[in-house]
Amino acid sequence: MTLKEVVEKLHLSVRTAEGQLQRDIAGGYAGDLLSDVIAHSTSGDVWVTMQVHVNIVAVAVLKEIAGIIIVQGRQPAEETIQKANEEQVPICVSDLPAYETIGKLYALVNGNS
Repeated sequence: MTLKEVVEKLHLSVRTAEGQLQRDIAGGYAGDLLSDVIAHSTSGDVWVTMQVHVNIVAVAVLKEIAGIIIVQGRQPAEETIQKANEEQVPICVSDLPAYETIGKLYALVNGNS
């Protein structure tokens, strides 16, 4: 499944790197503690978080994250948007809480949509 398919099916708003939505998603990771994401996420994951600061981009680049989904309608900081566009890291926003976003994402990626 591609990030573009996730964006369309979960009705996400794309905030950065729209040209990178064809990335394949290998799995997912949910977490707000950056050290935990660094320790446990894997390349190709889509990362679900409520964090909006620029450090999420650095973590995504380091771990080769396919894309970031920010939940609860929170918006990335302007500095985050700039850095994500420079690094070509897609950031999307969900208006749903993390629990619902993750549930729908899990069902979608595992063919239970």
